[in-house]
Amino acid sequence: MRKIGIIAVLALLVTALAAVPALALTDFSNAPTGAHYRQGSGEPICTLNTATDTVTCTGTRIAGVGNTNATASLSLDIQADVVCRNPGNRNIVEPHSYTDTVTVSTGQLAPRNGTLVVPTLSASAPSPEQIDAAFQCPNPNWLDQVTAVNVTGFTYTLTFVGFTEPAIVVTG
Repeated sequence: MRKIGIIAVLALLVTALAAVPALALTDFSNAPTGAHYRQGSGEPICTLNTATDTVTCTGTRIAGVGNTNATASLSLDIQADVVCRNPGNRNIVEPHSYTDTVTVSTGQLAPRNGTLVVPTLSASAPSPEQIDAAFQCPNPNWLDQVTAVNVTGFTYTLTFVGFTEPAIVVTG
């Protein structure tokens, strides 16, 4: 019985260490005067699903914004490992690293009765096929193959119209 308890604790420890931490910062000085999280709401929480290379940020509600619109966006930093193979014997000729940024946005959000409802926002890394279509080996006779795709970081922001800095920033 004791072994099962130790195994369970170790499994939880591994899960905790594997979790991707995100740092959230809310600065309502970059928002209309009186802006605050509505009761029951708080900073968006962003999670990275490493199995699908998808980041999802929860929605929130911000009250006291009057008629000021805002936009939320989520940017993913992507890195893919690509190898180039010669066509004859298919040996790896040259490894490459492909980087890109994927950005999604809510578009302009309009408050209702002074409350801004910010929806959940999600973005995924491009598929190996999409990366393969965008990448070309230096020698056009070589064949490229994507061997790994990873999200290396993300940034979520919510910026009010008329303000130069975001009121909410979540990075991970």
